[in-house]
Amino acid sequence: MRMVGVAAAGLVLLSACGNESAASGSLDGKSFLSVSVTENGKPKQLAPQTRIQLQFLDGSRLSASAGCNSMIGKVSRGDGKLTVKDLETTGMGCDPARHAQDDWLAKLLQDEPMWKLASDKLTVSKGTTEIVLQDRETAQPDKPLDGTKWSLETVISGETASHTVGSEKAYFTISGERITGSTGCNHFQGIVAKSGDKLTFGELSSTRKACVGEEGKLEQTVLAALKGERTYSIEADRLKLRAPDGNGIDLTAR
Repeated sequence: MRMVGVAAAGLVLLSACGNESAASGSLDGKSFLSVSVTENGKPKQLAPQTRIQLQFLDGSRLSASAGCNSMIGKVSRGDGKLTVKDLETTGMGCDPARHAQDDWLAKLLQDEPMWKLASDKLTVSKGTTEIVLQDRETAQPDKPLDGTKWSLETVISGETASHTVGSEKAYFTISGERITGSTGCNHFQGIVAKSGDKLTFGELSSTRKACVGEEGKLEQTVLAALKGERTYSIEADRLKLRAPDGNGIDLTAR
């Protein structure tokens, strides 16, 4: 995915520059997920099926996401404030709700918000806005690949991430070397082999209902994603499947 430098799309990037005086413990190597977001004393509704995530890669960089694009850069965290520098973001196309959420979070975090770490809770705040995040392993442990029902959330094609209403009807479950599921139109089953971070899908057999329109497009997308060797990764309740060209699908545990 193309990385674009952004001055107006900063995300929270924390570094070891400065001190950890606002923290009881270190942020380095940790990942956090939002558990509450408030504005003017009231809960802020996030885009559907999204959470704010901050992942501290080392003492000077952090990868962050508000539900669509990933952002990475450097920041100082001295005096209990975050100061963003040299930010880059992926250029993924997002639906309007997630695009607006990226912009909202970027604006907030470029405004030198305060931060505080207490036990496994990280609080980022500015004015009447407050984001409370929890250590990701506590807030949402990784789901197992086997035995989990994985429902389609997002289709990744080039620099575009798309979500179609009703796409969650497409799902699959892996049990050992077998995969069963639905394209959102037809049910299918087949064989899958696991090796390291790779899944290799054999030929799938399916029912023969005629699928037209959006159902037909969705079925083609699902079957193409479950063909041959794919790289996979699981973080919390999200499974990512990627082809060698970077295209693929993201799924959530249901």
